[in-house]
Amino acid sequence: MTVVLATVCRDGVVLGSDSQITDKGRGMTYPAEKLHPLGKSAAWGGSGARSVLTDVKRRFNDNSAAILEAPDIGRAVQEHVLPILRHHYETFIADVPGEEDGGTPSAYVMVAGWRDGEPWILEITPSGMIGHYADIGFHAIGSGAAMAQQAGSLLSHFHLTERSVHFGCAAVLRVLQALDLTSASVGKPFSLCRIDADGAHHLSEDEIEEVGDVVLRWEKAEQAIIADLFD
Repeated sequence: MTVVLATVCRDGVVLGSDSQITDKGRGMTYPAEKLHPLGKSAAWGGSGARSVLTDVKRRFNDNSAAILEAPDIGRAVQEHVLPILRHHYETFIADVPGEEDGGTPSAYVMVAGWRDGEPWILEITPSGMIGHYADIGFHAIGSGAAMAQQAGSLLSHFHLTERSVHFGCAAVLRVLQALDLTSASVGKPFSLCRIDADGAHHLSEDEIEEVGDVVLRWEKAEQAIIADLFD
């Protein structure tokens, strides 16, 4: 199961993902990085066919400046992803003997960033459609997306769009931890990226551990308040 999510904060955007890749055809899972840089001021994640996402990564690495400087970033992203999708759809062999559950060449791509003091979150679906989610403030892709949306809704009373990216990192990590508890195919290590006016910063393992300590303090504070109110 894959989950990549993004949330809008007062001063930026935070992305997070798990690292478990499921290969249905071979009946196995393995860890892989799902968050990638897009230039210095954006990041992206994908869900679906790894062959498609590998080509997307190469295309994004080669054209990040043109994409981020385009008047319409969504159209620019779409122009690079669509030819890759079409190629894989045209060359995909669906009926392979002995591999009836070998997957499909479809993939979802989510890209997020911060430009001119405004957040943006875009999704390119397997059919090539562009989705805009910055105004909604939260979005997720992958087979764990529905659970991530539910977990995000349960945190909505904290008003993430009114808080800093530092709080956003804790909220996103808390969602990932919740999914780790409820789904065997969502697992560590987790990845986090915060994007603000200074650019995109992919958190190191030590930094994610520090965010985890904040989440633990947050949870303990909630328990203390509950005990004070109801016990």
